[in-house]
Amino acid sequence: MSRVGNLPVPIADKVTVEIGKNNFVTVKGPKGELSLQVDPDIALSLKEGELTVDRPTEQKRHKSMHGLYRSLIDNMVRGVVDGYRRELEVIGVGYRAAVSDGILELALGYSHPIYFVPPEGVSINVDSQRGKNTIITVEGIDKQLVGQVAAKIRSLRPPEPYKGKGVRYVGEYVRRKAGKTAAR
Repeated sequence: MSRVGNLPVPIADKVTVEIGKNNFVTVKGPKGELSLQVDPDIALSLKEGELTVDRPTEQKRHKSMHGLYRSLIDNMVRGVVDGYRRELEVIGVGYRAAVSDGILELALGYSHPIYFVPPEGVSINVDSQRGKNTIITVEGIDKQLVGQVAAKIRSLRPPEPYKGKGVRYVGEYVRRKAGKTAAR
């Protein structure tokens, strides 16, 4: 029994969901439009402001797709209404971030600056006034794309365990290691 797949997806008043040929789902809302090709074996039904996802058999493949597509459609509905955001903080002496013309410019201790062009549908903002660390905000309506862009930015200089310098998610705990000690 699928706990996630059996839950209906609530559709907000501002959102329109269309189920096209071959289970091609299109979700339109105030922030934009997203679409997804759902496996033809999965049955989708739209009734009274709720979308339900049903599987044809109890095969392992159908069970795994049942919860997956329900979650993906729910993320699409939430994304076109509220959107998603990930925040990263840049920690380190001389580490900087700035946005100009939609391009993120990072100085992360390398011999050269790093320029990051976000994909379409994702916006990046930098706030260096909040506290002493620079905060990079990644926003968009596609949850997977926002998370992927944030992970890519973090991978440019992941936090290191000795001084904690690098790019990390806001609230991420970095386990610190003791450095070398002088021999006496």
